[in-house]
Amino acid sequence: QVQLVESGGGLVQAGDSLRLSCSASGRTFSTYTMGWFRQAPGKEREFLVSITSNGGRTNYADSVKGRFTISRDNAKNTVYLQMNSLKPEDTAVYYCAAAPTTILRIKTYDYWGQGTQVTVSS
Repeated sequence: QVQLVESGGGLVQAGDSLRLSCSASGRTFSTYTMGWFRQAPGKEREFLVSITSNGGRTNYADSVKGRFTISRDNAKNTVYLQMNSLKPEDTAVYYCAAAPTTILRIKTYDYWGQGTQVTVSS
């Protein structure tokens, strides 16, 4: 069992940056592929990016490629999402997720955090 807790969300202006953190419980964090997703009001959940257990490979959605960067610190059981050049359309609840696999591109994640709100004003 893995528990995930996101933090770092907030209200920012267009063009600003934010860094989200996702802290995980348990000793097996370093064996999990981690992902970030978001869900805006009235829209389906959207995949943003994933990272392999050792941080060696990443996979970005086109919508955030070049603006968002995922990283992880296995010693701290934490995965990060650095978000730059934020736009009003980035407004959503952001979730991290974990899957016990070394595969980068997966469809199903086993564990989810509660989400953190990011609001970008124009």
